[in-house]
Amino acid sequence: MEVSFFTMPVHPLNKPVAQTLKEDREAFLLADELGFAEAYCGEHTTDLAENIPSCIAFLASLAYQTKRIRLGTGTVNLPNTHPAAVASQVAMLDHMLEGRLNFGISPGGLLSDAEVFGNLDRDRNAMFLEAINMVLAIWAGEAPYDLKGQFWEISTRRTLMPEIGQGAIIKPYQKPHPPIVGTVVAPYSKGVTAMAARGWEPISANFLLSKWVKTHWANYVEGCAQAGRPADPANWRVARSIFVADDAETARRYATDPNGPYVFYYRQLLTKMRANGRLNLFKEDQSMPDEAVTLEKVCDQLIFYGTPDQVADKILAFREEIGDFGHIVYVGHDWADPALARRSMVLMAEKVMPAVNSAISSGGSAR
Repeated sequence: MEVSFFTMPVHPLNKPVAQTLKEDREAFLLADELGFAEAYCGEHTTDLAENIPSCIAFLASLAYQTKRIRLGTGTVNLPNTHPAAVASQVAMLDHMLEGRLNFGISPGGLLSDAEVFGNLDRDRNAMFLEAINMVLAIWAGEAPYDLKGQFWEISTRRTLMPEIGQGAIIKPYQKPHPPIVGTVVAPYSKGVTAMAARGWEPISANFLLSKWVKTHWANYVEGCAQAGRPADPANWRVARSIFVADDAETARRYATDPNGPYVFYYRQLLTKMRANGRLNLFKEDQSMPDEAVTLEKVCDQLIFYGTPDQVADKILAFREEIGDFGHIVYVGHDWADPALARRSMVLMAEKVMPAVNSAISSGGSAR
């Protein structure tokens, strides 16, 4: 099992944006130094807590300082950006990284983003599919493109001058394009099946209960079968909120502090999911009333914290419940205490993962 990294991010509203951006960059650079396999960054335009509006721009700032880690858009919210802009900017970033790019995509889950771009009452799933199909058509095709859809039209026929390069969009460094990944949130998500059928890979969200994460595998297998390719657990990425400390009391205090970054993260998330009618993500039993979904219970179920041995045991128990997967995706939270936050990542890479992989090697597959 490999360890990867993801941040939405989520920061306190009163924290200077410049400071949060600097600390988020430091987390990615540390992940690279520690040998994390991949690192993903989210984006939102209209959220003062999730304050990275362009994951492409953020990752570009890391392109020439990182050495080994694959960086991933996590995700480009396709309905909010013109497909030609996405195609050209992602291709540029792939060249900057010389192929160390994963292309994470989604319809975007923040309703205020949808509203500000005029998409609140539109079929954003249909926009998402049209957008990614146009991006792939641009990369596979040649100018002037002449793509016509329900939401966008793309052509450079009237202004094309191929002899000087005008009217054409650069293609990615990786051929035919960077690996495509998508976040998966819903229990029994059919989106996993559709992604796998197209050769894309899933990241199961960290705010989903383990019993619902488990449902993603069968749908992934179904999609791979449709594409005639093997369903390899190594391609399944599963995100979790994790905090590791040298002693159990420090871990407990930091991870469960009502004013700390982990509880703040889930308070923000729970508020949004309640407003969006999506509390089912946090329900063991779908017949539970909404009032039974409390912040304390959500944090207790979804935050893995403790010493390296304790966290390794929790990851192994989680793996035993849901089955084999290839990446445990460590979710980055606000660096309320930078020393503890950095130490947690160091312990995750240097203590937790060797223990996890030693146990897996000794015990074999969980599936």
